[in-house]
Amino acid sequence: MTLSLKSEEKPKACKEWHSLTPIWEGDEQVVRRGLPHAQLAPSWQILLLGDGSPTRHLKLLTREATEVDVIDMSLIGDSDDGAPALIEAVPKPRLRRQVWLRTASGQRLAYAASWWDANLVDEYLQNRSSPIWDNLSRLRTELYRDIEGIYCGHSQALEEAFGEKGPFWGRHYLFWHDKKPLTLIYEVFSPYLKKYIGEMSLTNGLG
Repeated sequence: MTLSLKSEEKPKACKEWHSLTPIWEGDEQVVRRGLPHAQLAPSWQILLLGDGSPTRHLKLLTREATEVDVIDMSLIGDSDDGAPALIEAVPKPRLRRQVWLRTASGQRLAYAASWWDANLVDEYLQNRSSPIWDNLSRLRTELYRDIEGIYCGHSQALEEAFGEKGPFWGRHYLFWHDKKPLTLIYEVFSPYLKKYIGEMSLTNGLG
């Protein structure tokens, strides 16, 4: 299936995406063993290192529907787009999608960039205004979320968008389907979530 974006559906293309400038980062081994609680509190580790749906978690925390504002759908061709190295697992040509995850009342809770095979994105994102997990659940798609990296860092753009000071915690992972990589996702969560799950760390260290 080839990509077909109707003109009235096209969000304004962005020249870049909002990656963190890390002050600390961990690889797959760190993800597997977890972090000291003094560095990242247990409740935040469940959110960042767990393999459940973040949109489902956010809905349970806020008791509001998690909605999506799509801010970018850009064809990037063969480019690696400055994404994590795992982008090489996503077939070319590629498409980058950027969204805000927010409550129905408008509070932004997370940012996500994802990279897709441009020839398949219409098949899996049939409703682009819905979270990825909602789209894939409707298709009864069997998935495996492979978390490969975690970050703590800064982003001026995200400070302005969230209305919150950094540092921010984020992660990247691959979604696998039918033993093949489906999409690479990079997510950053707003410190606003401290309202629901407490401080990010149990000391004054990172986060």
